[in-house]
Amino acid sequence: MITVPSEARTSTQEVLPPKRAVLGPGAAIDPRVPQKRTCMADSPIIPCATGCISPTNSGTHGPRRPDERSGGAPTCVPPAPSDKQQRVTAALPPIPTHVMGSHGFPGWFWTALDKIKAGDYGQTDAKETFDDATQLAIRDQERAGVDVICDGEMRRFFFVQTFYAKMDGLEPVEPLRKTGLYAYDSAPRYRPRERITVPGGLGVVEEFQYLKSQTEKPVKATCPGPVTLSIHVQLRPGDAYHNDRLALCWDFVPAINAELRALVEAGADYIQLDEPSAAIVPGQVDEYVKMFNACVEGVRARIAYHICFGNLLSRPRGKRSYRWMFPALLDARCQQFVFEYANREMAEIEHWKEIGVDRDVACGVVDVKSFYMESPEDVAERLELCAKFIPVERLSAVPDCGFFPVPRWVAFEKLKRLVAGTRLARRRLGLSVPGANDISPRS
Repeated sequence: MITVPSEARTSTQEVLPPKRAVLGPGAAIDPRVPQKRTCMADSPIIPCATGCISPTNSGTHGPRRPDERSGGAPTCVPPAPSDKQQRVTAALPPIPTHVMGSHGFPGWFWTALDKIKAGDYGQTDAKETFDDATQLAIRDQERAGVDVICDGEMRRFFFVQTFYAKMDGLEPVEPLRKTGLYAYDSAPRYRPRERITVPGGLGVVEEFQYLKSQTEKPVKATCPGPVTLSIHVQLRPGDAYHNDRLALCWDFVPAINAELRALVEAGADYIQLDEPSAAIVPGQVDEYVKMFNACVEGVRARIAYHICFGNLLSRPRGKRSYRWMFPALLDARCQQFVFEYANREMAEIEHWKEIGVDRDVACGVVDVKSFYMESPEDVAERLELCAKFIPVERLSAVPDCGFFPVPRWVAFEKLKRLVAGTRLARRRLGLSVPGANDISPRS
């Protein structure tokens, strides 16, 4: 099983995104160039943006947390919300607006990442760059008027690629394809040399702590789930997992559970577990739900379960339907489902009337895979449709997925329209919030 050593971590573990020119976007290593061994227990995969060096494989990057094992996964209805969970929703307007996680990178950030990879930036320069990018994402969300914000995941790269640098036991594998347009078969892959460990944790706690220090708004922490973390790991007969992907996924569970518990200790009261691969990787939904439940066992926060169909450079990968995943998903111990609808022209929204709504639902009403700029009227109409099948007190408005695949200006404009359209829908549904709905997003 993946273990998390007993010491906690330091507050900065930004991982340098790989240079895009070598193996395409998201490339984690140039196999032709010797790599500097760094922190995160001397991960050989990608260097740390802070430049922190650990001279031996003992891993001396500050204190670390103990391994916290879940000991099983109940498969029942979600627990009654705690006082902390109730406070999260009580402070929000009806149909609150959220972001999914990632924000669009500004042009200067791409340039800076290439400079960092080339060694042109020092440790302080790199830290300042990641901090500045995160602050920009936070300010964009605040200016747009979003009710619940994230850090923009500016310290991550191509959703999960950055996390592999934090794992021991992996070796890089050449992408299946290096020419032509970048797609799912162009992504970096990894092979397990041994059972994978995450000696320094996933780094989500440090991201959250910085977010909290930069805003007074309600915030949400996001963390990838076990199935999603497994998606770029290539398994073969005779390897450490005997070609068993479920065994690999279960090995990620204790590390994720420890990360989520540490998030709560750091003050997180709203956590979203991202599992798009639950709709992509072949397997049984009930088994994936058991993994989800084990990940959130003992995590005293409002838990959201985000499932989409893939979003690599705005391309889906899975069958774009949720219907086949029910009723098994109803056993997930979460307070909220987070689903995409806008890019499917709201297909299957009526399914909620069939299965019943026993928890909150965040509906994607802005398409992150399109440059079409939804008008506030578009957003309002979509939310009014949602309200026919989902009680408004359980409804939230979100983009379909993260904004990493689009430029910053597109992300910012779509967020403003999401907020304006949601405020319009509130008024039409008789849910106006005095002093709130008439405030226009700042340009």
